[in-house]
Amino acid sequence: MDIEDPLGPLGPDFAARFRRDDRRPPCQLYLVSPLEVGGGFPDRLSRALDAGPVAAFQLRVKNIDQHQAAALAEPLQRICETREVAFLVNDSVSLAKRIGADGVHLGQDDGDPREARAELGPEAQIGVTCHGSRHLAMEAGEAGADYVAFGAFHPTVTKETSHRPDPAILSWWTTMFELPCVAIGGIAPDNAMELVLAGADFLAVSNAVWGGDEAGAIRAFGEVLSQQPRSKR
Repeated sequence: MDIEDPLGPLGPDFAARFRRDDRRPPCQLYLVSPLEVGGGFPDRLSRALDAGPVAAFQLRVKNIDQHQAAALAEPLQRICETREVAFLVNDSVSLAKRIGADGVHLGQDDGDPREARAELGPEAQIGVTCHGSRHLAMEAGEAGADYVAFGAFHPTVTKETSHRPDPAILSWWTTMFELPCVAIGGIAPDNAMELVLAGADFLAVSNAVWGGDEAGAIRAFGEVLSQQPRSKR
């Protein structure tokens, strides 16, 4: 069931009037792992990260114990560290603390950002899924999140979703708040620019990369991001 935003819908012309503040950094790529990260996946991650700029990598594994997850994380974390790519863990504050990850991404049912901050310390990057709710995003910001994530903006095979926000929510957020926002859900090189223009600070991508040639996909995203307009001052 979708979450009703108590703030109500945005006006239909909000996105049309949006102009990104040039003081905000350009939109960057945020790579999310597939569920299977064993076997040859470390080599695939290396190829992806060597193909173009990636700001962050999120380890997203399910239905395995923490010992297994930590073992799978170790080579991936090392690959990210050598390339200066932030390494975050999906859902699990305890796993993030155990392996010394750069941060954690929390769903609405994965705990309070304040508690995550207490566990992981002041330097940790804490993100929160906010679906299509401005209210949830503001609550996350007040709780000390480092970024908020909106989506899914497009149909996705990565996970089941019932939230389909309008890109205007990105425009509203970046107009009102300095805190970065992440767009997620079915994002591919051919639909990414709309979200960049709407105000996304990061594009979270998964199947568009891991569903085929990972290096080629990263290069394609890089080409899109290289074309984002930047005002001259």
